[in-house]
Amino acid sequence: MTWVKICGMTNLEDALTAVDAGADAVGFVFYEKSPRNVTVATAREIVGKLPEGVEKVGVFVDLEPASIRDIVLSVGLSVVQLHGKDSKDCLWQDEQPAMEWVGASKLIRMIPGNTLAAEGILVSDSVREQTFAFLIDSQVNGVGGGTGLAFDWEGTRGMVHAMSLMVPVIVAGGLTPVNVREAIRTFQPFGVDVASGVEARQGKKDPEKVRAFVNAVRETDRQNQ
Repeated sequence: MTWVKICGMTNLEDALTAVDAGADAVGFVFYEKSPRNVTVATAREIVGKLPEGVEKVGVFVDLEPASIRDIVLSVGLSVVQLHGKDSKDCLWQDEQPAMEWVGASKLIRMIPGNTLAAEGILVSDSVREQTFAFLIDSQVNGVGGGTGLAFDWEGTRGMVHAMSLMVPVIVAGGLTPVNVREAIRTFQPFGVDVASGVEARQGKKDPEKVRAFVNAVRETDRQNQ
């Protein structure tokens, strides 16, 4: 079964819709420049009303580990998703257990899909052990994630498959209820992640699109069995 994350939660209604649709995880963006930015207080209230089995993912952009840890513990997050160069450098160099470093045992590291074909990526044993999954997403004008645009699927297919042998891979970037089937067939990823592709407007989800997205993933899973 493909792991499904609905990201960019700003209100309880949207989070409950995602859970009811069958999502495995919901994401909260703690980045002031994002149109989906959520306050710690709001996120804590939402998380307190979600089922225990649903992963609560905090998305952070170049925030220092101590601040991440404070938010994780305050909100009750179970997964930390790291974006940005500083976060990447910290993950690549810091060998502390993730629970001590950022307050959560599961780490997702965003990798820009548009850099994979040209640069590739080397993954050490320590990084692999510390990483729950790599998130392959689009980066536009230095902004990684939430752009609503897809990266080069054909050009990165081989690299993503190779990465999947080392670390689980989550595919994001421009996914919608219409094209998520193709993304799964192309990459056979551990998971898929969507934000703008299921929105009525920035920061507000469209319940029908959320359900259609999850249903498309589950239908594709059944066809691939």
